[in-house]
Amino acid sequence: MSDQAGGVARPRYSAAYKGLVLAMLLAGYTFNFIDRTIIATIGQAIKVDLKITDSQLGLLGGLYFALLYTLLGVPIARLAERWNRVSIISLALVIWSGFTALCGTATSFAQLALYRFGVGFGEAGCSPPSHSLISDYYPPRQRASALSVYAFGIPLGTMFGAVAGGWIAEHLSWRAAFVIVGLPGVILALLIKLLVREPPRGHAEAEARAALADDVAPEPLPVPRASLWGELKEMGAVVAALFGKWPVLNMVLGVTIASFGSYGSGQFVPPYFVRNFGLGLAAVGAIVGLAGGASTGIGTLLGGFLTDALGKRRPAWYALVPAFGLLIATPIYIAIYLQKTWQGAALLLLIPGVFHYTYLAPTFAVVQNSVEPRRRATATAILFLFLNLIALGGGPPFTGFIIDRLAQFHVTHAGPKTVAEWLGGLLHPAAGAGANAPAFSAACPGGTAPTAAGAAANAACHTALVQATREGIIVSLCFYAWASLHYFLAALGLAKHMHARAAAQA
Repeated sequence: MSDQAGGVARPRYSAAYKGLVLAMLLAGYTFNFIDRTIIATIGQAIKVDLKITDSQLGLLGGLYFALLYTLLGVPIARLAERWNRVSIISLALVIWSGFTALCGTATSFAQLALYRFGVGFGEAGCSPPSHSLISDYYPPRQRASALSVYAFGIPLGTMFGAVAGGWIAEHLSWRAAFVIVGLPGVILALLIKLLVREPPRGHAEAEARAALADDVAPEPLPVPRASLWGELKEMGAVVAALFGKWPVLNMVLGVTIASFGSYGSGQFVPPYFVRNFGLGLAAVGAIVGLAGGASTGIGTLLGGFLTDALGKRRPAWYALVPAFGLLIATPIYIAIYLQKTWQGAALLLLIPGVFHYTYLAPTFAVVQNSVEPRRRATATAILFLFLNLIALGGGPPFTGFIIDRLAQFHVTHAGPKTVAEWLGGLLHPAAGAGANAPAFSAACPGGTAPTAAGAAANAACHTALVQATREGIIVSLCFYAWASLHYFLAALGLAKHMHARAAAQA
């Protein structure tokens, strides 16, 4: 049946079919995060095998992945504004899955870095067209909820990557882990291409438009003629929407700063459990994946559904829910890394993600609702360009750098230290140690002393690395409190902004 209320005709998709589309995009994003974050779980094995530093490990998990991922996101998004978004997502899945599998063949840091560039190249084609598709299937009042289901791929992928990657790395090898988690993505790419339809642009915006059966071709929104000046104008309009409005700007800053702390600390959480508690990779994967994944999954879904419900009465809740969530999560996270046993740390890990991850879906929803339908993939790409170049590109190397400097300080300054002392050691790690003090990377290659150095030297390396890892993670976690401030600032004027956008879309 069709509603002939007038206006431009649009197809009517059933709730079941929209659920299928969302499930397929969620599966794609889950594989995205499995392949992106598995290096954190198996990083300790890579560090020992390839004899690399934590700074290099941070580059593999951060900047080397983020460079192509962020820089190519915008041109791919501009293509997605004109071309079939489903085809782009499917092709991207094939590319990043293939490069993930190739990571298992790397025999050096340089080769592994090259393949990580390739993973980033493929994953650039995932979220911008996916966000745009979801926004064309779901109306504004349901958009944060739908995007929270899509964003559920983050904890789901991290969980599967941690559990499966840790088990495979311990029982087979870290190389096998890359290959086994990478190749199934090719099958998923085929399923997405076969099952997901390309909806018309702006399909979910105008409730007054007539609805046609699924098999009736709608009249599409006009595609703007391609030109360099036109592309620059379109990107300029999106930049103005994201950075020229106080509430949106502060939400962009909030998600960026929170992600900086999340990527930076998350890269070294599995190594911390290995280093401090002597656990195997399979056990660590289960702890981080199941305990951490459960809470972050709840928080991701809660953020979307809660803000859609509260936002009907007061739009400021799209910023206030993330603000309170991040503020509450910060001290709980810090307490995890002050625990004396892994059981205590794992138990606490069940809590903070419920509050922390409430920031994702409302932020994505506000961004999508702030631009026109043919600018939505571009909006996500520019958001991710800013976010990931800073957060994903800088977070893990920042934390790795902090850990390396503090490890240098602790290995040359034995014994307990006050907060002021280790902050001073962060700035001047070799101060007072003498000109001939060896570098940590030379004295403790891969984090352990050479066999000939003896048990005392190995114990000193281990103690220094554990202390440095704990402190480096805690420094990164403090970025959550900073991010919460920006979400509180975003709440000022968010209602006015969202009402204006709703009127413009009417």
